[in-house]
Amino acid sequence: MGEWIVSIAGTPEGARLATMLALMSAVAHAAFGALQKGRFDPWMTRGAIDGWLAVISAPVAFFMVPWPTATTFWLLAGALVIHFIYKCTMAAAYEKAAYTVVYPVVRGTGPLVTVIAATVFFNEHFTAMQWLGVACLSGGILLLAARNLSEEKIDLYSLKVGLAWAVAGGIMVAVYTTWDAYGIRSSINPFTFLAWFFFITALDFPILAAWRYRRMAVKPDVGPLMWRGLAGALIAWVSFGGVMMATRLDKVGEAAVLRETSTVFAALIGWFILGEKVGPRRLFLMGLVALGAVIVEMGG
Repeated sequence: MGEWIVSIAGTPEGARLATMLALMSAVAHAAFGALQKGRFDPWMTRGAIDGWLAVISAPVAFFMVPWPTATTFWLLAGALVIHFIYKCTMAAAYEKAAYTVVYPVVRGTGPLVTVIAATVFFNEHFTAMQWLGVACLSGGILLLAARNLSEEKIDLYSLKVGLAWAVAGGIMVAVYTTWDAYGIRSSINPFTFLAWFFFITALDFPILAAWRYRRMAVKPDVGPLMWRGLAGALIAWVSFGGVMMATRLDKVGEAAVLRETSTVFAALIGWFILGEKVGPRRLFLMGLVALGAVIVEMGG
């Protein structure tokens, strides 16, 4: 299957599959973010998710795909560092501010920086119409965050800290998207990079979570936490794997922008599952985000 993926990269068939994967990744990533922001400490939740990711990915990496080359191992080592920083920024942001504030800021910052990075590193160029789409999407996302922000009732200091971590998280989204796209494009078999990526980048947070768990005065119930971790690990394969495969098949910038429609799905999750408010203004902004994604896809 790896050979087939490589053979359709850059073709109309590959572009169609990349679009479907990016949108599938968007839905999955919204669910993933909601899981991390739920009832448990976000550091512990991410530790449980990564623990399961390592367990699930190890057999695939060791026995089902070709072994990575030396170059791929170095790229995976870089991914470990980059994703560790990203995961720390996200856990810190979720610890301080609401999901509906943090998530749109991260996702609104990420695509704009990613498109610029794709221009520099992959020689991709957006048309004027596509840049209009990026403006609609990122602008809608950030206005959605501003709207959510106006209704926050936590103390101002925590809000500022949460927003600062969210912006840092958005920058790290652009960094890891660009790095991962380069990594999966440099690998002879894209599934080798994916399997080893999920195994290697999942080794850090279980250790950090275990250390944090021992220091907690009130320890969470491990059973429900582990079930949440298993669900998150399965979703992560779809979310991160989907967008990485999309960047292998087609343009990095377009995949990054389409994936940020996850903000629309995140708002719906926040509304229906987490009990957070969604009104007509938010619905309008969610429509603006979706419109931006359509413009980017149709304007190329």
